[in-house]
Amino acid sequence: MSYHDPVMLAECIDALNIKPNGVYVDLTFGGGGHTKAILAKLDGGRLFSFDQDQDAKANADAISNESFTFIEGNFRHLRRYLKMHGVKSVDGILADLGISSHQIDAAERGFSTRFDAELDMRMDQSASKSARDVLNTYSQDELHKIFGMYGEVKNAKTLAAAIVARRTNTEITTVNELKEILSKYTKRGKENRYYAQVFQAIRIEVNEELKALEEALEQSAEMLSEDGRLVVMSYHSLEDRLVKNFIAKGKMSGEVEKDFYGNVLRPLEPVNRKPIVADDSEIERNNRARSAKLRIGRKI
Repeated sequence: MSYHDPVMLAECIDALNIKPNGVYVDLTFGGGGHTKAILAKLDGGRLFSFDQDQDAKANADAISNESFTFIEGNFRHLRRYLKMHGVKSVDGILADLGISSHQIDAAERGFSTRFDAELDMRMDQSASKSARDVLNTYSQDELHKIFGMYGEVKNAKTLAAAIVARRTNTEITTVNELKEILSKYTKRGKENRYYAQVFQAIRIEVNEELKALEEALEQSAEMLSEDGRLVVMSYHSLEDRLVKNFIAKGKMSGEVEKDFYGNVLRPLEPVNRKPIVADDSEIERNNRARSAKLRIGRKI
């Protein structure tokens, strides 16, 4: 399967501070770009790579390396899977979040606004909840909430009402049927951005992306050994905010907590105060890099 080229690959690998005999985790295997780069630096070490997308398994099967173990599962179960493999702690964890170019380009998956297809958007094809289920069974209030929170759609309430009104006559089943509804509520010339915001909101809900990320971040802090690195690349503000808060404060929201002596209570400390972003040449080579932010935490 053809997947996207990893964004800021060298920066991600450098950030892991890899020890040849260390134990590492790639939470988002995809096409295996990060995995291969990590394996190239190991000598006696181990690497565990996660992916819940069945298409990724074909890429993993092509890697023949005794240091490598592929885990076909959601990274929200990081701790459980690692313990199943007898791993109590790791030296570094890498996550390249978001949707892959492969998933977007596979028309039948329903992720893209460019192709007409069934409304699916499941990263794990065995999961029960699809985009079609969300649009046709969620209440108006629930739709309003996900459009506003996950898509930052300005007219979320109006759009939610329109979808509920439309589905009373007939189910919304395809990408083009959804776009037909959306086209009435967006400004002329801004259609593609509006479609992208709504599709992002639905995709996040279908795959429980933010909840899964929260769970993975908390487990990462538990699984990292002292001085271990957490390296996370995000592509939209909702993900980046969670990562930033967790590394800086040890929690997803709220104010930082301190002990009696004024020391910040958190499992990690930021290695970089500001996120690392792609340079112009990287953006020119790979458009996904435009919105990428790389944050690094070190286990205290």
